[in-house]
Amino acid sequence: MNHWHKSSYSNTGANCVEAREHSGGADVRDTQNREAGHLSFNAVEWSALLGTVVSDR
Repeated sequence: MNHWHKSSYSNTGANCVEAREHSGGADVRDTQNREAGHLSFNAVEWSALLGTVVSDR
């Protein structure tokens, strides 16, 4: 499994997220609350999310 990466848009406060991509999609978790688990997205969902985020800039 790939390593977790902190978002470059996360500030130094409590609003941080981490993601790890894998062949089936990606997982996302709250950096400050890692023990709560993570959300998993399949490749289609992850691609759609990234496309939406990029187009909203």
